[in-house]
Amino acid sequence: MLIDTHTHLYLPEFHDEMEKYIDRCKKQNISKLYLPNIDASSIDEVHKLADDYPGYCIPMMGLHPCYVKKDYRDQLSIIEKNLAERKYAAVGEIGIDLHWDKTFKEEQVDAFRRQISLAKQYKIPIVIHSREAQDLTIEIVTEMKDENLRGIFHCFSGSIEQAKQIMDIGDFYMGIGGVLTYKNSGLDKVVENIPLSYLVLETDSPYLTPTPHRGKRNESSYIIFIAEKLALVKNTTLEEVSRLTSDNAAKVFQD
Repeated sequence: MLIDTHTHLYLPEFHDEMEKYIDRCKKQNISKLYLPNIDASSIDEVHKLADDYPGYCIPMMGLHPCYVKKDYRDQLSIIEKNLAERKYAAVGEIGIDLHWDKTFKEEQVDAFRRQISLAKQYKIPIVIHSREAQDLTIEIVTEMKDENLRGIFHCFSGSIEQAKQIMDIGDFYMGIGGVLTYKNSGLDKVVENIPLSYLVLETDSPYLTPTPHRGKRNESSYIIFIAEKLALVKNTTLEEVSRLTSDNAAKVFQD
């Protein structure tokens, strides 16, 4: 069985034939799909999908760093209200993204810290989005780490040194997605040095589509291509990759 620890299946790109997407996932032996929230506007769609497929599509609650603007405290109030009213698998996706715009860097850092504190309060993991901010997110997580903090560095694409720092934090895993299958990404060289015991699988669909479907809309059923590439990189079997990454997902989400 495979687990997609990060998919935006609730987005409009998938509204046309949801049953078809879910069926394809089940045919690939995908046992669970974890849904990271983006901001207040996406909450209803996350809830709807989770309610339509209970126990299969599993919701998270968080404010994505790219949606942290001047009104971020109002957004966080809505996030906090939902966390108090419903069970979620994680606080996510949260973090820091300095790729497109650094205007709200301080606000992103504050939102990240506040949401880490919420995760610790509710004793659920965090799912971290980090783009051009890997060292900063590692630093903040290391500083705030205690017995109640665990999680996933989603879409990990850092260096071997950064991977080691994440492993040293304890109770944190790295999400591996379609980038692993890209010929010149270099991620395979890094992943060679990371034990499978620290990795989980994800698609981030509809984004980061793996080879051989790169250039098309990504979907969770394509996680098989990521798993096969990971097995090749780690010189092991697909069954071993499936077992260990699913075990890791179960540990972090405490399923």
